[in-house]
Amino acid sequence: MAKTILLSKSFLAILFFALISSYCEKDSSELSSNNQDIPSVYSKIYGAKSISIDGDYVTIKTEGMPDHKSVYYETNHELYESFSGNTFEGNPFRKNPNTIVTQNLTFKIPLNPEKAANNRATSLGPIGVALNGVALYNQYAGPNNLELTHEINSFDQYYGHPQGVGQYHYHVEPLYLTTVKSTRAGLIGFLLDGFPVYGPEEDGKTLTSDDLDSFHGHSHPTDDFPNGIYHYHFTADPPYLNGSGYYGNPGTISQ
Repeated sequence: MAKTILLSKSFLAILFFALISSYCEKDSSELSSNNQDIPSVYSKIYGAKSISIDGDYVTIKTEGMPDHKSVYYETNHELYESFSGNTFEGNPFRKNPNTIVTQNLTFKIPLNPEKAANNRATSLGPIGVALNGVALYNQYAGPNNLELTHEINSFDQYYGHPQGVGQYHYHVEPLYLTTVKSTRAGLIGFLLDGFPVYGPEEDGKTLTSDDLDSFHGHSHPTDDFPNGIYHYHFTADPPYLNGSGYYGNPGTISQ
């Protein structure tokens, strides 16, 4: 009798471990499969908390915090740095009253972006995401699509600033990315329509808006997309990042 009980316990133990092993292998396989579905170019968004595939969309979650120093951090923050002098395009810096606050941003962008049949204008607020997880904004200032010239003086040493609720963002070339993390010709981020954003240089030339179409981009192969893709560029002249709206169909931003 004791021998029978012992054998039964041994059988149950073997069965238990076999089931656990099978479950773990299945789980690992599913994770691997999901990871393979995410194009490697999105791994360059190093500031993301998570990146996942949701059907035909890539979901990118970030806290929107710049990974570089800024005068807009609280003075006791490790990335706080005092700043004075000139900012973007030589404008004298004037600090706005806002302070950087952690955000909860979810960008949902098309996995396979396509040209829109009817192009939509960009809105105030986030229109895309930079590689460090910071929001990209259009060429206008709130609350009523004012010219950006009213805000340029408040851009910090890396050409960004926070708005009223503390959301840090870039309207123009994010200097930390184009000079430290990437290059002036490198990938800088993605707009909500899924098309990539590059710096202000290409083939050794500094671009201006005259080199681009009305949406502030053009199509050809890049290092990240060797088969060719439409892409936007930052330029030093208006509209800086985006012109007549999204080239493709925009996804969503929740915050």
